[in-house]
Amino acid sequence: MRIDPFGLERWFAEYEHEADIMLAESGIRSLDASRFDLDPGKLDYVIPTNGDPEFRASVGDRYGRSADEVLFTCGTQEANFLTFLSLLGDKAGVGDGTPSSDGAGDSAAVGSGCHAVVVTPTYQALHAVPDAFGDVTRVELEPPEWGLDPDAIADAARDDTAVIVVNNPNNPTGRYHDEAAMRAVYDVAVEHDAYLLCDEVYRLLAAEPHPPVASFGRHGISTTSLTKAYGLAGLRFGWIAGPEAVVERAWRWKDYTTSSPSLFGQYVAKQALGRRETKILAENRELAETHRAIVAEWLDRHGLDWYDPVGVNGFVTVPDGFDDAESFCRTVVETESVVLAPGGLFGFPDRFRIGFGLPTSELEEGLERVGRVIETATAEGGDVDAAGGA
Repeated sequence: MRIDPFGLERWFAEYEHEADIMLAESGIRSLDASRFDLDPGKLDYVIPTNGDPEFRASVGDRYGRSADEVLFTCGTQEANFLTFLSLLGDKAGVGDGTPSSDGAGDSAAVGSGCHAVVVTPTYQALHAVPDAFGDVTRVELEPPEWGLDPDAIADAARDDTAVIVVNNPNNPTGRYHDEAAMRAVYDVAVEHDAYLLCDEVYRLLAAEPHPPVASFGRHGISTTSLTKAYGLAGLRFGWIAGPEAVVERAWRWKDYTTSSPSLFGQYVAKQALGRRETKILAENRELAETHRAIVAEWLDRHGLDWYDPVGVNGFVTVPDGFDDAESFCRTVVETESVVLAPGGLFGFPDRFRIGFGLPTSELEEGLERVGRVIETATAEGGDVDAAGGA
């Protein structure tokens, strides 16, 4: 099995540690730990290792699912990884690879195919991991609207398609595909006896979130965490919600990855999803909306463009005077110590990803520094290298 290097993580590893400002992060600013009780008592494993049953039942209620249809994980990254392991056939499967029922009537057979349809651009793990286990067909969103096309997904689906993968709202574009389009894609999954996996880690940053895919029916799987919308990245706490057969199979794989979710993560997550939730989400949505307006005004001032995003990511056109996004982003970080993400990491070298979920003062300082790079390039009428010359 071979997996491609994770381009975005390698880019961050090259620049993030030494840079002054991280203007490429895809989540909301982190909450202070002092807002929570941090004493869970004895530092043991979470028992049972799939998560506290009452808490899983509470999370399952959000999807119309039972406790046995929820598995707690170390962030959305593990949730997606375990789901792919569970779905992509005998090449990656657990046990004998025979089809399993999810307990809700006829359902997609778990482990019955090695093909995935993945809507891109998206977070690299959502196509690189299934490509390592099986065969991937990408369906590209097209700029400038980045609209989801259910017909294109239907054309890409095959008899051996096990899963269709969508990130909604989308990273890096910020496009929030509407419920009708998502339900049409779900129907494609049903027609092919496959699953629709939706990474919904940004969903609750929307002012009016759509219903989660796991609530659509027995072919729907939702993955998420408290990282992006709640500002709790350090908890490393997420989950899978979906058919019991998929969740059970993912739990078998989890025995070989992280064994159990984080005890601290589960303890604080109970608080974040309890009485504190409404206040946390209201604060974070307000911050996201305020910052989106700040960035939109900055883009207009510098003649740049994006699709008006939901969440805290935008996919921005590269300024004039630079060969591509990598050239621009290297100049920015090496002259102004601000990290952006080149769009080539997502397959679009003429764009860069900007994250605007960081504290307001850092955002404004970062934009001012990036603006200086753009203004220098405009004044000199050509490429500006990392040393600041024409």
